[in-house]
Order: sequence, then C-alpha cells, then structure tokens
Amino acid sequence: MLLVQLYIKINQVIKINIYTIQKTTKDDYDKLVQDFIIMCSKYAKVTIYNIFNKNIAKAHTINELTAKKSYTIAYLPYLKKFNIALDVKGKQIDSFKFSKLLENHSEINFFVGGAYGFEENFLRKCTNIISLSTLTMAHKIVHLVLFEQIFRALSIKNNHPYHK
Repeated sequence: MLLVQLYIKINQVIKINIYTIQKTTKDDYDKLVQDFIIMCSKYAKVTIYNIFNKNIAKAHTINELTAKKSYTIAYLPYLKKFNIALDVKGKQIDSFKFSKLLENHSEINFFVGGAYGFEENFLRKCTNIISLSTLTMAHKIVHLVLFEQIFRALSIKNNHPYHK
C-alpha cells in the first residue's frame, strides 16, 4: 500500500473510469462533460464508457429485474481494483469525503446505474456505494454532477482553489 501511495504522489495521475448505461450522444451536455475531462487531465486520466447494448435494450422491454440483470452482466467485466457504484441506496457524502475516496488508488471505477438501478448482487461486489442525491436524475445530469465532483475532489486533493 505504501508503494502505491508513493507512486501516486510521484506521478499525480490516477486513472478514473466512469461506466454508464447510456447511449452515446453528442449534445451540449457532452461538451460540458468533455470540459470537465480536460480540466481533470492535470491530475487524472478520466474516461467515460457508455455500456449500452442490444441485450440491455431488450431487457428494458421485459421487466425491471431483467433490466437490472443485464446491467450486472454488462458491468461485471469492468469490476477491478477500486469500484464505486452510484445508487440511490448509497451513502450521501460531502465533497471532502468524496475527495478522500480518490486517495491512494491508481485506478478508480465509477458505475452509474441504469434506469432501474442495480441488483443487490452487483452492489455487494463494489467497494463503495454512494448516492449523489435522493432525487432521480437523467444520466446526462448525473454525469455533469459526477464530473464536477471529480474535478472538485481532485482540486481539494491538490490544493487547487476551485473548491473554495
């Protein structure tokens, strides 16, 4: 663990992956997300992966349970290292506690729930479960909030004045 901490402090760049059940789009929200990715690039390599496929589309037409299972199947190959699920059942934390989640990890994976949230089985496989709000939000809004909080956390971690 000490070597990982030293490596991160020396290189300052961590890898942050955001996995989401959303179709790829090109709109004003995506431009804002890309702006946050660029702002984060000084401290981290942030990448968003839209994991939407035919199986998920079909599962949505069947029922909630089938849809949740399709999300789990789609996300399982990406569970590695440090995994954080964003779920309404998760713990609400402030920006400083959120920034602590980014400490001492070379790679962090965020998983944004699909329209029906996550199966309990998937949530148990994650390191942490957090909630950005008890409100239900469109994926595009969740992405903006998540990316802003990632940039804020990186700013806190690196004593950048953005968070003040």
